[in-house]
Amino acid sequence: MRILLVEDDVMLGDGMVDALRNSGYTTDWLTTGLPVLDSLKFDEFSAMVLDLNLPDIDGISLLRKLRREGHTLPVLILTARDALNDRIIGLDAGADDYLVKPFAAEELNARLRALVRRSKGHAQASIEYGDLVLYPDAQQVTHHGEEIRLTPHEYKLLHELLTQSGRVLSKEQLVQSLHGWDEGVESNAIEVHIHHLRKKLYPELIRNIRGVGYIIERR
Repeated sequence: MRILLVEDDVMLGDGMVDALRNSGYTTDWLTTGLPVLDSLKFDEFSAMVLDLNLPDIDGISLLRKLRREGHTLPVLILTARDALNDRIIGLDAGADDYLVKPFAAEELNARLRALVRRSKGHAQASIEYGDLVLYPDAQQVTHHGEEIRLTPHEYKLLHELLTQSGRVLSKEQLVQSLHGWDEGVESNAIEVHIHHLRKKLYPELIRNIRGVGYIIERR
């Protein structure tokens, strides 16, 4: 899962990026709100964590603008504003959830998992695909009941393809979902990860649509 973090507090942002990445999220971080508008034109994210007190635009105003423009990205508001009226305003502006500072990293992770599950149409905590089961909370995968050991990138790639089963994802989309804005990614990294997943699971799981991308067929 790829998360867009919008937080102007550098110390808090650093800690959140580390915590989210350690929990398996690909995390991109902005310290101001206006660049979000351009980012969503070119990049895909599973969810956004949005602070309200930004230096260039109020978070509520930004959220309302995103919703008016048709963006359906799940948004978790993260703020020190804890009054009931503030929560109501945030939710009415289009937020999907609201978390008050200070917070526990475990709760943030749990809320993000729930947001993404709902947005992808998965009511359960696990994702089942035939005899293949993925557990996002534990970042584990089983096949025929046996645990399959995957590297973090293999797990993230499988999660992305499974949660978007039936949709062809380009190599660039997969690179972004695994690495975000980080540079220095090997040009054949996705092909290598796909090869290992097919070997560890089964070859027919991931199809290559030549010249387009990769897909796990919908069941």
